[in-house]
Amino acid sequence: MSEVRVRFAPSPTGYLHIGGLRTALYNYLFARKNGGKFILRIEDTDRTRFVEGAIENLINSLKWSGIDYDEGVFVENGKIVQKGDMGPYIQSERLEIYEKYVDELIEKGEAYYCFCTKERLDRVREEQRIKGQVPKYDGFCRGISLEEAKKRVAAGEEHVVRLKLPRNKDISFMDAVRGKVTINSDEMDDQVLMKSDGFPTYHLAVVVDDHLMKITHVVRGEEWLPSTPKHVYLFEALGWEAPEFVHLPTVLNKDRKKLSKRQGDVSVEDFRSRGYLPEGLVNYLALVGWSPEDGEEIMSMDEMIEKFTFERVGKSGGIFDKEKLNWVNAHYIKEYPLDAIAELSMPFVVDAGLMTEEEIEKKYDWYLLLIDTIRESLDVLEEVPEKISFLFGDLEVTEEDALNELKGGQVPDLIEAFKEELNEVDEVDMEFASGVMKKIQKKTGVKGKNLFMPVRAAISGNVHGPELKNIIVLLGKEGLLNRLNEVAKYM
Repeated sequence: MSEVRVRFAPSPTGYLHIGGLRTALYNYLFARKNGGKFILRIEDTDRTRFVEGAIENLINSLKWSGIDYDEGVFVENGKIVQKGDMGPYIQSERLEIYEKYVDELIEKGEAYYCFCTKERLDRVREEQRIKGQVPKYDGFCRGISLEEAKKRVAAGEEHVVRLKLPRNKDISFMDAVRGKVTINSDEMDDQVLMKSDGFPTYHLAVVVDDHLMKITHVVRGEEWLPSTPKHVYLFEALGWEAPEFVHLPTVLNKDRKKLSKRQGDVSVEDFRSRGYLPEGLVNYLALVGWSPEDGEEIMSMDEMIEKFTFERVGKSGGIFDKEKLNWVNAHYIKEYPLDAIAELSMPFVVDAGLMTEEEIEKKYDWYLLLIDTIRESLDVLEEVPEKISFLFGDLEVTEEDALNELKGGQVPDLIEAFKEELNEVDEVDMEFASGVMKKIQKKTGVKGKNLFMPVRAAISGNVHGPELKNIIVLLGKEGLLNRLNEVAKYM
């Protein structure tokens, strides 16, 4: 078999969609598993939808996700560059190439010039709708002789070029996910290949590029399935062998509808900015539509490469479940090096106004302990401010359970004993924090729940939460004394 070559070919129309990232991921896993090449191509022939900065964002999102590629479009020193022997990899730079093949199709009688105006096309489609027919081009210009068509083109008449599909022909192809797919040409349109502005449509460009770039497997979303017979026919008309096709199920929300902006986050940028880790997002995304044979759910990129096959990609849409994503992401937050989690959480803490960057840097060891104390409870890093806020500002006790604990008759003695212990030391360290509860127990005779619950409520405002000795160290001597004085109003 020739070397596996796959491509991810997004349009630069905005941020990279989560479904697009999954397509890139499956291409990447397949290429790496088979020792092949992965190419990033930019399909920008629809100039009306081009968004400035979108190419850079796409590339940054892939890089952040840990998906690297071998050829195509890269960003170096803030500039877009192209690398590889089969470029250009940006379609708007390949117009002469497409012209050459359109001319070839016209000469062979596989394509024709069409001079119909938009008004005529709208009228035809409306009439077809009224009659209950599938709206499509009626072939009005198919019969114009090539000689006459060329004269009209030379005279400057506006035109497009259309594919001349044969009548009543079954077009079949094998799809790695769907099996054999057959569509009759009578159900299809004479597709526009070249628009009046001289830019090719997706259908022409994708076929020419996939052939010239020696793509062996076209791995893309299932929304392209209805167009594939046209592509298969175009490969045939140009005398080329079609690649293998793999159409991936759509990423759906919990209501089994296509994931869309209206329901919240859909771009890689959204998830990144909320503090999802690349490993968490990519690991979870791999499972939306695919599962490894061993049923394992937590996998590194290398493990996914090893286990990945298209045979285990499902036919039905993959459900994007935020809770499951959070569970996977929480696993990676616990596994990550502590200083990396601390660095990544800093912007959230600064934005929330809890600390400045300077304060964090000055008390970095303290900050590390702070993050270590709460990281077991995190699903995403944007939750950090809410989880640590109880350590900042004055004591606030709002939970009913905590308020009830502070009403116990033993509480004043506990508070007093704690203050005495604090006054014995210059500063609070882990050694003090580890032994102080034992000393309070000795002094007051109170133990177990009756000791720990009220003390926790008195210094943190809650009865549940992170390791008590960590909270004691984080608040420090002054902070603890302030809180033990403030708690009187709740007793």
